Amino acid sequence: MQQRYVGNSGLRVSALSLGTMSWAGETDEQDATEILRTFVEGGGKLVDTAASYAEGRAEAMLGSLLGDVVSRTELCISTKAGVSTSDGRRTVDTSRNAMLTGLDASLARLGTDYVDLWFAQAWDGNVPLDETLSALEFALRSGRARYVGISNFNGWQSAKAAAVAGFPLVAAQAEYSLLHRNPEAELIPAVEDAGLGLMAWAPLGRGVLTGKYRSSIPADSRASRNELAPYVEAYLAAQPSSVVEAVAMAAKGLGRTPLDVSLSWLLAQHGVATAIVGPRTPVQAKEILAAQLTRLPPEIARALEDVSLPA
Repeated sequence: MQQRYVGNSGLRVSALSLGTMSWAGETDEQDATEILRTFVEGGGKLVDTAASYAEGRAEAMLGSLLGDVVSRTELCISTKAGVSTSDGRRTVDTSRNAMLTGLDASLARLGTDYVDLWFAQAWDGNVPLDETLSALEFALRSGRARYVGISNFNGWQSAKAAAVAGFPLVAAQAEYSLLHRNPEAELIPAVEDAGLGLMAWAPLGRGVLTGKYRSSIPADSRASRNELAPYVEAYLAAQPSSVVEAVAMAAKGLGRTPLDVSLSWLLAQHGVATAIVGPRTPVQAKEILAAQLTRLPPEIARALEDVSLPA
């Protein structure tokens, strides 16, 4: 798998990163073990997690696999702090205390004394930006994190953070796909100008761009479960469906899969360092890693961009 630099930094990561949002919830330890092994054997390097995923259990599951399944040195691990979930409630707190306490807890769960990338997971309007940035800087200076970044900031928030930090921010995480092209308006120009690399989450449109929802809702899909359906429903409307059909048509003409076409388009976009994929099962992981990930013909790329332009 291709290795790519993150922004203007010397950090190199795999073109596809492994997301663990489903771990310790939809994905049990046995499947997580096989997914991780398949990912590394396929040339994957970066594994992305967060303290908020399954209330820390996703980090703990990843930590339990280090050493026995894969060596810590084989992986680039990124995690995030500043968001907590409890009983379905989401709380944002990027104060210095919350961030650094969260980082120490993450390191304990992961069973490592450092992470390669550490993110402030969200913008917190109740906390001075300087205070949040001071936590990121302390993590760098203390060796707890090798690199730091921001996640789910919009364009002006990202530009401001990079301008006032006084130390290098190397990455920004945001949702980006053919079904969610909003970052192109402000975020991507902002992070490119600041020298940050974009780590795109939900690059397959929350699973919709694989084409599995074209005729019906599979019984084992997120859209079939009441608690998870809202995560997918917005992408099952008429306009997103027309994009999915265009992707499927392009894939058929190229002899490739819709998944491959969607990821290949994304990885060719300005500023994108890596696409964070989140397979819930080993079968999904193998399908993703079988993708060619080669640049699409220009006329195909333009056609997909025309049909997927935001309203």
